[in-house]
Amino acid sequence: MKRLTLFRLETPYREPMVVYGFQFGEGERSCAVVGSLRGNEVQQDFICANLVQRLEAVEQKGLIRDGHSILVIPCVNPFSMNIQKRFWPMDNTDINRMFPGNPTGETTQRIAAALLNVLKRYRFGIQLCSFYMPGDFEPHVRVTRESKISRESLAMADAFGLPYVVENEPDAFDTTMLNYNWQVWDTHAFSLYSRVTDTIDPQSAELLQRSILRFLGTQGILTQGAPGITKPEHLEETQLVNVRSTKGGFFQRMVSPGDLVHKGQHLANVVDTLDAHVRETLVAPVEGHVFFSRVAPLVQQDIICFRIAPQR
Repeated sequence: MKRLTLFRLETPYREPMVVYGFQFGEGERSCAVVGSLRGNEVQQDFICANLVQRLEAVEQKGLIRDGHSILVIPCVNPFSMNIQKRFWPMDNTDINRMFPGNPTGETTQRIAAALLNVLKRYRFGIQLCSFYMPGDFEPHVRVTRESKISRESLAMADAFGLPYVVENEPDAFDTTMLNYNWQVWDTHAFSLYSRVTDTIDPQSAELLQRSILRFLGTQGILTQGAPGITKPEHLEETQLVNVRSTKGGFFQRMVSPGDLVHKGQHLANVVDTLDAHVRETLVAPVEGHVFFSRVAPLVQQDIICFRIAPQR
């Protein structure tokens, strides 16, 4: 294992921000794994930090095939994580909305440019992501359809062995994200979603670590990967059924991601913040598995509280 200083950024009033990577093996740039780009992505950093430890043991056993190298970057934004702020503290910008970056631009543009310069030569790219809506997920891998390479990536995504593979058409803002820009440089890019973001869930962290090792094994980078691959369900983003609130108040959920729910089943209450009466009862519009659930204690009007993967 080699600990690399990938780039260094001088910051006002604090010590410099240094981004480290851990390289395993020697040879072609086979796979890069990126953890937290945002300051609240604690689970994503936790997954990558533990992956570093596991890959070190894999390397010591001689299980990385000759001619292959793996890079793991647990945290790209330690400055924001240190002060527990999701976006860049100085201007509230999101690094994952700044790609391909600008080496002479604003701070987050320079960080994005430096990161992409390190990552764009890898065959496979895996990003541990969080969603723009805060909440819990059913663990899954997501592929953004950008080109021929993303269609090939969809066929490879089964190798992670996660419950779902989700494909989505890129919106305008997707073109400024790491996943999309990786594909521009002919990298097979995968976004992996854990159950949680700003807390640590060891069970889902273990699931995603094993899924990454499994993928590396099936692609011939490791001589053996994690066992237990299952056939995932493929979904398009548009197939997920949203359940929205029409009232605001305390949010009291009755179900969690992964739960099977039936049409008409009680999912959550929206409770008045002054006298605690139930303002709204949210029910399942279809039968299926809960794919996403809001967890924040307060909800506003017209907020997506659940996303359901319909039963087929």
